[in-house]
Amino acid sequence: MMLSLSRRQRLYFNTFVTASNYNRVAAGFHMRHYSCINTSQRNVVQVSKSTSPLARQSAYFVCVHRFHSSTKVLSNSANVVPFQLADIGEGISEVEVLQWFIKPGDSISEFDPVCEVQSDKATVEITSRYNGVVKNLNYNIGDMAKVGTSLVDLEVDAATAAANKPRSSAAKEPKVEKPVESAKIDKQVRAMKTQRTYSIDPVLTPIVPDKAQPKQPPPPLETDTEIENTSGKVLTTPAVRRLAREHNLDLERIKPSGRNGRLLKSDVLEFVAVMADQKRASAKVRVEPGISVTDDPVVEDSQSLPKVMSEDVEVPIRGIQKQMVVSMTKSLDIPHFNFMEEIDVSATKDFREQLKAEAKDYGIKISYLPIILKAVSLGLLDYPGINATMSEDVTSVTHKASHNIGVAMDTPRGLLVPVVKNVQNLNIFEIAQELGRLQALGADNKLGENDLSGGTITISNIGSIGGTYASPVVLSPQVAICALGKLQTLPRFDEAGNVKAATVMNASWAADHRVIDGATMARFSNKVKHYLENPISLVTMLR
Repeated sequence: MMLSLSRRQRLYFNTFVTASNYNRVAAGFHMRHYSCINTSQRNVVQVSKSTSPLARQSAYFVCVHRFHSSTKVLSNSANVVPFQLADIGEGISEVEVLQWFIKPGDSISEFDPVCEVQSDKATVEITSRYNGVVKNLNYNIGDMAKVGTSLVDLEVDAATAAANKPRSSAAKEPKVEKPVESAKIDKQVRAMKTQRTYSIDPVLTPIVPDKAQPKQPPPPLETDTEIENTSGKVLTTPAVRRLAREHNLDLERIKPSGRNGRLLKSDVLEFVAVMADQKRASAKVRVEPGISVTDDPVVEDSQSLPKVMSEDVEVPIRGIQKQMVVSMTKSLDIPHFNFMEEIDVSATKDFREQLKAEAKDYGIKISYLPIILKAVSLGLLDYPGINATMSEDVTSVTHKASHNIGVAMDTPRGLLVPVVKNVQNLNIFEIAQELGRLQALGADNKLGENDLSGGTITISNIGSIGGTYASPVVLSPQVAICALGKLQTLPRFDEAGNVKAATVMNASWAADHRVIDGATMARFSNKVKHYLENPISLVTMLR
């Protein structure tokens, strides 16, 4: 059908479509409904049979209403530029959006944090390249964003917009007069924008789209904006909700301490700590102090009874798990040699108690792990071939000068292996400090690429969860790995043949049998065992 428009009505209609940046209009109906409309050159609006009822209503709205003078412009879309996800290296093609630091309407400056994303190797914080105002977030939390796609739409100044405008659209837009509208229409349009309903009928009553209408955009993302909670829903951020899901907690059971009833991360962590203390207090089995290698035994959160699944659930493999698939598949090409040893760490236990008293003055927490890492490093001085990496073409082995020992950690993101670097140059207190830093970053999902790269040998502290022996998998291109079992108090014979209580730990070694033979691994293991069973010899080797 053909609808005649006056010059003023044409100008209003053209500006309404343009000023809404097509995103606003498209929230109620897709812009393809206007593919046959031309208001800049004709005096009519042409609507095809395929145009939806919503579009025809909007066209009719333009035709039947007359407007009075007004200088208000709904928006300025000419200066909106896409903020694209740049290539972050290491062959990464997509990332998972973990959290947003901004929301639509926020003003943002260059280098301000935009969002936190997770690749299959590390967590990265994306910062802004522009000064401007956030118009739209193009991904929800948990979505996979492709490199090169737009993360955010930003409204910037004219100079920045011109500098980032695609060449194909560099032609100057025809100048459009400012629209004129009545105060009533202005008020109702603002109401529609607030309700995210942009379908317009002849009396300006927003309508609810039915199933036949195009799919609506996703609801607004949760933000950190402080607002009064009147809906009864727990007021908090996505990061706090994710933390609660990881611990299987009901947010309504946790008392909020933030402004306006906001639930903070500290509230959740405090709740988890209280539950852990209660579980420890109610435990009937006696746990010997210091029995864990990390001195931080794993306590499972209280959970409801497991439920039977009603249907199959397909879980996508992405993020850290995707990287595990790649690395473990590659590790299957390595012929493994396994060697297991029992170590009496009773003397190390006494040595650690002495170190704890000294470390307390410096605010350092000493577990068994820093001592074990130092013993491994001292053993590598005698057997440098174990601290090595294999070339891609398997034609050479590089003996590494730096003892960069990776420590497998169970984090909220999954299994990660942050690296304590240059252990050969660190004392036990310095190793403990670095381990504490890496553990804190892992708990907060803040481990970066530098923290996770450069390892030359790996230690897995699986014993902190349970188990005595394991069969660890060498992480290519490294050539050796060790899994530590849990510490146990067991009866053993002393040199005089008397039975005594001994603190025992099992060490399970795995090596690339192409370059490490069994004798070399056995001798290296004996060296590490000697340092742990005779810590005085370890001290004499410290520099």
